[in-house]
Amino acid sequence: MSERKRQADAARVVGVTKNSEDESELSLRPRKLKEMIGQEKIKQNLHISIQAARERGEPLDHVLLYGPPGLGKTTLSNIIANEMGVTLRITSGPALEKPKDLAGALTSLEPGSVFFIDEIHRLSRTVEEVLYSAMEDFRMDIVIGQGPAARTVAMQIPPFTLIGATTRAGMVSAPMRDRFGIQHNFDLYESDDLNLIVRRSAEIIGVEIDADGSIEIARRSRGTPRIANRLLRRVRDYAQVRANGVITQQIADEALRMLDIDVLGLDPFDQRYLTAIVEKFDGGPVGLETLSAMLGEEKDTIEDMVEPFLMRLGFLNRTSRGRAITRSACVHLNLPWKNPEPSEPTLPL
Repeated sequence: MSERKRQADAARVVGVTKNSEDESELSLRPRKLKEMIGQEKIKQNLHISIQAARERGEPLDHVLLYGPPGLGKTTLSNIIANEMGVTLRITSGPALEKPKDLAGALTSLEPGSVFFIDEIHRLSRTVEEVLYSAMEDFRMDIVIGQGPAARTVAMQIPPFTLIGATTRAGMVSAPMRDRFGIQHNFDLYESDDLNLIVRRSAEIIGVEIDADGSIEIARRSRGTPRIANRLLRRVRDYAQVRANGVITQQIADEALRMLDIDVLGLDPFDQRYLTAIVEKFDGGPVGLETLSAMLGEEKDTIEDMVEPFLMRLGFLNRTSRGRAITRSACVHLNLPWKNPEPSEPTLPL
């Protein structure tokens, strides 16, 4: 993710980019699989894999986690390390610029450690190729010297588990993807699971919340736990200043409306995006580059941070001819339905 894209998303209350406040609430993260809410199939499969690896006394097979940001990929890497009883080393694809950066990280690992690489799709080609032998044979070939005097030295690495996380699985090369024995796709959370997450987080941070209040926050959280916890903190502040500190459905609604988060979780940018398609382009289809120029946002920001949720709501069709709004979006935003020509099937995310 580019720095401009990261900053643009972090500025939104419902943005999925991690900010300093999210980082400060590490106590909200579950530490064991049984504490993790949602993603049941992933948890079941990982429980079996972890238990089998522990019984054999071997490191867990390498794990690839992919899906939208904010769904718990980093949290799950912490859980895996805790369940295996080993240390966790965290880095990111852009931080490993050269093979020597990778060598320094891998040689400092303890046997059985978990090595977590966020945004693994952004690894450079040279670093990725060096990582292949480390994943398969637990060794690295290091070139010492230059020119005719250069020689290759094989460096042994303690057996470890690599966990790679990415929001763009299609950008992970096939050779890299094939080296992960365990691969799991994170999907957006259902409202019932988010409701449980909000109630758990409220208990941890000491906020009194009733059933309707947690439901109200959950259904506006765009299927993302990170957003749910962020909205909970904002509603907590509102309840503390404007009410008696107790979060009810009415208090949650008032607080979120003040933040311009509507009943489905749409924020002002979502609404501006959809409104532009209707008012400027008769409902579409319209090209992404045109929308990007008109809204003053990068294409990647729109494509990764805005459109997936709108498509999940059924408010947007993304076709080869461009973006087109749906009737349900017009009804929700009280916009005129332009009744465009039937569009092509929506392209996959």
